[in-house]
Amino acid sequence: MKTARSFYFIYFAAAACLIPFLSLYYRELGLSGREIGFLAALAPLITLAGASIWGAIADATGKYRLILLVAITGTWLSVFLLLQANTFALLIPIVAIYAFFVAPIIPLVDNTVMFMLGARKGEYGRQRVWGAYGWGAAAAIAGLIIQQSGLSWAFYTYLALLLVLLVVATRFPIQQSTLNGKFWNGLRLLLTNRQWLLFLGVVLIEGMCLGIIMNYLFLYLDELGTSRVIMGLTLTVATISEIPIFLNSRKLLKWGAPFLLALSLFFLVIRSFAYANMTAAWQVLVISLLHGPTFSAMWAAGVAYANEIAPPGLGATAQGVFNGTVLGLGTALGAFTGGYLYDASGAVSAFRLAGWASLAAFLVFFLAHRHLFLHQLKITLKMNH
Repeated sequence: MKTARSFYFIYFAAAACLIPFLSLYYRELGLSGREIGFLAALAPLITLAGASIWGAIADATGKYRLILLVAITGTWLSVFLLLQANTFALLIPIVAIYAFFVAPIIPLVDNTVMFMLGARKGEYGRQRVWGAYGWGAAAAIAGLIIQQSGLSWAFYTYLALLLVLLVVATRFPIQQSTLNGKFWNGLRLLLTNRQWLLFLGVVLIEGMCLGIIMNYLFLYLDELGTSRVIMGLTLTVATISEIPIFLNSRKLLKWGAPFLLALSLFFLVIRSFAYANMTAAWQVLVISLLHGPTFSAMWAAGVAYANEIAPPGLGATAQGVFNGTVLGLGTALGAFTGGYLYDASGAVSAFRLAGWASLAAFLVFFLAHRHLFLHQLKITLKMNH
């Protein structure tokens, strides 16, 4: 599993150097809030389709390693082109290409890690936590580099790390296909499962709220006069909060993936309203500690549930659908609505929307699973006595 841990570390270290700073880069090019919102929404929309399409192709053909290498190469080329573009019209197709190629990378790796773990699937968090280590280590360094040398260095660092990732991917023990010609039947079973659809509906809302935070928090901090160094430290603090969640995900998942998702929604309500009520920039460091109980808990629940509910041989497809729903359609909705609210009434109104939306999703999901949660609570109380 050393290769898997290395992959997560390098991939998320690269992402930490670029993704959080894209909105600032777009504004530096002179784009308006709505144009930034459009680009921020376009990428995850393409990811929604891309993750599902690539995952289905991988499951249907068994060419997991080839698709992973093509995806990483295409991502590198598109980010290189992104650095050359300087107008909104040029950015649109390049962002779309980037989103399409980056979409299948993590779903393919998550699916393979779950396959490699076998009966020890609860140990997924101990592998995925290396992504948190990579993000946290790179975020603070990236903030310092960008503060001193400019936003273009976010791209240079990302491109360098992606070349290292490509080398690691050639040694990754990718899962082989086990479909035996039953792909379409398995896909129909997956897409008509009501529990799965409810789960996707809830993570869609959570993805929207996280999309608002991800795309507009740094713009809001910039308005408050926050330095790039503090922004980088914000990412580091958020990443530190992921570590205990991933390391203890096996224990948390004993309550079931639905319970862990409900828990993440509860903390997302608190996190969203906390951002909306900040009175000083330094407070973001405290609030960012809620990133782990929100994003990491949701991700551990989603990967586990997708693996559990997927028909045999459709693991990559299920992971792609989950990934695309959260980081695709959900993030796109957050970017679009956040951009509109940011232009109309500022970032605070966008964070408030995230708070109310996550509260509504929590209540619906809790009511839908109230019997399951009460049953789990009774079992726990009996064990404690």
